[in-house]
Amino acid sequence: MHRIRLQDGSSFDFDPQSPNLLTSLEQQKYQVNFHCRAGFCGACRCKLVSGQISYLEEPLAFVRKGEFLPCCSVPASDLDIEIP
Repeated sequence: MHRIRLQDGSSFDFDPQSPNLLTSLEQQKYQVNFHCRAGFCGACRCKLVSGQISYLEEPLAFVRKGEFLPCCSVPASDLDIEIP
């Protein structure tokens, strides 16, 4: 189980039964912008401070280095992230 740490100092363990990071963040009551939930629009873009993510499907939205789309990814290690 991977630990997810956020910029406010809070953290939680990613539930391996969760389909993606966006759903897991929502279950923990974090507010994340989203629209398509499939990697097309990029609305859920977050900053990856440290750690590794794994994409379930390669996103079609442009993703800069140091960013990720939680709607189509899961953690591959413990993560430090920032939600805009």
